[in-house]
Amino acid sequence: MTYCVGIRLDAGLVFLSDSRTNAGLDQISTFRKMMVYEKPGDRFMVMLSAGNLSISQSVREILQVEKLDNGDEEPITIWNARSMFDATRVLGSAVRRVYMQDGPSLKAAGIDFNASMIFGGQIGGEAMRMFLVYSAGNFIEATRETCFFQVGESKYGKPILDRVLTPKTGLDEAAKCALVSMDSTLKSNLSVGLPLDLLVYRAGSLACDQIVCIDEQNPYFRMIHSTWGQRLREVFEGIDDPRWDGGDTQHPLMSPLQRFEPMRKITHPGERIV
Repeated sequence: MTYCVGIRLDAGLVFLSDSRTNAGLDQISTFRKMMVYEKPGDRFMVMLSAGNLSISQSVREILQVEKLDNGDEEPITIWNARSMFDATRVLGSAVRRVYMQDGPSLKAAGIDFNASMIFGGQIGGEAMRMFLVYSAGNFIEATRETCFFQVGESKYGKPILDRVLTPKTGLDEAAKCALVSMDSTLKSNLSVGLPLDLLVYRAGSLACDQIVCIDEQNPYFRMIHSTWGQRLREVFEGIDDPRWDGGDTQHPLMSPLQRFEPMRKITHPGERIV
């Protein structure tokens, strides 16, 4: 399992991934889930992958050389695609190629073809775009209404992203939000682990030097971990406890309902509640 998040904002893109893979409690390894494709001044692309490691590694390898037929013109690759949409089509084709090569053997071994990717970036002359690519090679695009994608163990880190992120969010704030999301996931799921790869891309730059690898000794991430936990406890302690005795409170728990009744108890074997 893994956890990766990609965020598309007006100001740029933020990508964060963990590096843990496991095939059982005693088969835990470290493999990076982020790949960066850059031709400065021309194009910048990032891929995050989750799922079966052998599938995602094969997709990465094939993506470097995968070509889409383009009629009488030169075949489309990620290096000459004129749009991120076409580049993502190349990635989808690479996923399907791996499926054709390995899918039958995996199925015979009782293993699902499981892989998903976040693929985003910018190609010169086009706005930034980000896509979520599924195991079948099909994909959807991030919008202003849905400005982030997650793959892998996403449920623990999603609430903070939902509450904080909008297209207008700044890059530094979004990076902080992504790290809090990752910290929440690390806290609750052992299948996600350090080190992390964090990348921040500024719109229009067509290159990136804001890339960092974060381990357990990273001062900023240690601050995030301790501060987030402490502030959550402070907020929790600041919320009133429920009052069961009908005492004076601005927020009564046992308030009358217009439509529903409280649960009734079953008090003898022949009683039925309908």
